Amino acid sequence: MDEPEDLKDSEEIKYFRETPVETVLGNHIFVLLQVAAVHLAETPPDLAGAQLVIDTISAMINAGGNRLGEHVDLYRSALAEVQQVFVRAASPPKGTTSDGDAEREGETQSAE
Repeated sequence: MDEPEDLKDSEEIKYFRETPVETVLGNHIFVLLQVAAVHLAETPPDLAGAQLVIDTISAMINAGGNRLGEHVDLYRSALAEVQQVFVRAASPPKGTTSDGDAEREGETQSAE
């Protein structure tokens, strides 16, 4: 299949031809990690958006496995870190219940 002339000489196409696939995928994994972090840093956190990105990164890493090259352990570690941030963002603040009321049991005992 012949490519249009403008695509043959495109810098982007040249980059994709010359760059190892593992490197391209690694770059995309890190961009997606940044996207997840941005969604988690919002006030309030965009948990649904972050979860979609995290699930996509996880699928990429699981599907690629060691074929992703020498940095696969770095990708796994970075994913684990963003997953931990997600869990903290999804958890109610310490000292509150799921409905947001302060837990009074410990407060009552300490006041006596």
